[in-house]
Amino acid sequence: MIAIPSVKDADVEQFLQTLSGRTTAITSNLCINPPFGCGKPATEFRDELSKKEYTISGLCQECQDKVFW
Repeated sequence: MIAIPSVKDADVEQFLQTLSGRTTAITSNLCINPPFGCGKPATEFRDELSKKEYTISGLCQECQDKVFW
């Protein structure tokens, strides 16, 4: 299943895409690019909230755990 990035203002979206490859990563089921994420596959999440966070930030479960825990 392909994840769908959360909707953001066009300027914000472009900034995040340039900075981390957010949209491309999410639609490819990957974590965002280093140094913000790990760039690895993002296919397994602990719960629905973590899945939703992925569509917002593009961070896989492992990277979410590092940032939010």
